[in-house]
Amino acid sequence: MASHRLQVDVPEVRVRVASAVGLHARPAALVARLAAEQPVAVTIRKDGGEPVPAVSLLGLMTLGVMHGDEVVLAAEGENAQSSLDKIAGLIATDFDS
Repeated sequence: MASHRLQVDVPEVRVRVASAVGLHARPAALVARLAAEQPVAVTIRKDGGEPVPAVSLLGLMTLGVMHGDEVVLAAEGENAQSSLDKIAGLIATDFDS
């Protein structure tokens, strides 16, 4: 007998990267630090790509996200939407100004 899993809607937020250098070095470190402060595990992926943990500096840098690219954040659990909004807000700012 096949088991059926319920499809759970995982909150996602799409955000365009404003940083002139994309998610490289310092901007990636700021995102990873903020993600680590959240009460839920957050993943990030370049639109169409595979997700990586948002707390992983190396993972963020390997995404190859450049200025103007769109990324998708996802998380599940209590306060997921609030966590996604905080991280999306950071990504939408120009870290370099």
